[in-house]
Amino acid sequence: MSPGGQGALGGDNRAVTKRVDFAARNTPLQPIDHLAEAVGLPAGRLFVKRDDLTGLTGGGNKARKLEYLVADAIFAGADTLVTSGAAQSNHIRATAAAARAQSLECVAVMSTLHEQHQPHQPEGNLILDDLFGVQVVWCGPDDRDGTAAEVERELKAAGHRPYVIPLGGSNALGASGYVTAADEIEVAVPGATVVCAAGTGGTMAGLAVGLGSCDRVIGVDAAALPDLSERVLGLLGATADLVGRPAPSGQIRIDASQAGAPYGAPLLEVRDAIRLVARTTGLVLDPVYTGRAMAALISWCRTGELPDGPVVFLHSGGIPALFTQRYSRWFETPRRFGDAPSAK
Repeated sequence: MSPGGQGALGGDNRAVTKRVDFAARNTPLQPIDHLAEAVGLPAGRLFVKRDDLTGLTGGGNKARKLEYLVADAIFAGADTLVTSGAAQSNHIRATAAAARAQSLECVAVMSTLHEQHQPHQPEGNLILDDLFGVQVVWCGPDDRDGTAAEVERELKAAGHRPYVIPLGGSNALGASGYVTAADEIEVAVPGATVVCAAGTGGTMAGLAVGLGSCDRVIGVDAAALPDLSERVLGLLGATADLVGRPAPSGQIRIDASQAGAPYGAPLLEVRDAIRLVARTTGLVLDPVYTGRAMAALISWCRTGELPDGPVVFLHSGGIPALFTQRYSRWFETPRRFGDAPSAK
């Protein structure tokens, strides 16, 4: 079985006809007029695609990818899912939930910036990972691929049947889950531009293939990887071939305005965007991905750079990260009873 989670593809597109149902499809698509008003847009211009409601304990965009990846793992006869990510990885948490839902084991290669690769404090997604009984292998930030390959070899030597899922679930098979999401968006808001956070590129590539146009998808770089553009470009053709659709037209659109700070670093404009969304919509964004994407979108609204026509913001989940010390302290704003709440 080859690393990358495509061991059962066999050179055709049969894998995309197989999926495990994690209730990831047909998520609500809702107008968010109060937020639109707060950033100077008329009612009916701004919508949110609620992929924070896709299931797998906390929802998020990974559930759509895992429907196909886990189905392929089962088809290949795997007994263990192996994947990788950062310590607070939403992808690892969702993969662990998917594994347990299908009676599979899960091994996670987690990178840490701590000296000597010391484990992080149990909080946020790490608590959920522990509940699912994930076997964690810690490594440095540049050692994930090599460590995952070593884990795969060791599991095989011990008689297991591992299936390696790439970082973020972002290969052609995983990205095909967002072709379906694009179809849902096109039915609900035809012709809309879709704004999404972009980490490993699979979600953005799948949306572009589904909509048939790179021009209609704007990915906001979350600074997860240095080669995001190359990754998205590499996924576009492979995903289109896999699902039997034409390669999307146009040029990929990646906004790097929020990528100047390191991955996951608290940014004041992101904190303000999360607060504004919470106080105008009742929705909660995360500080690593969707918060950065919304900060960029709000900036475009206020500077007149927003594309014409309706805009759909993809809420790709990630809330558990808010419940870590790194971010909970960042949001501390003591208020006395009777103080007027602010939407800014």
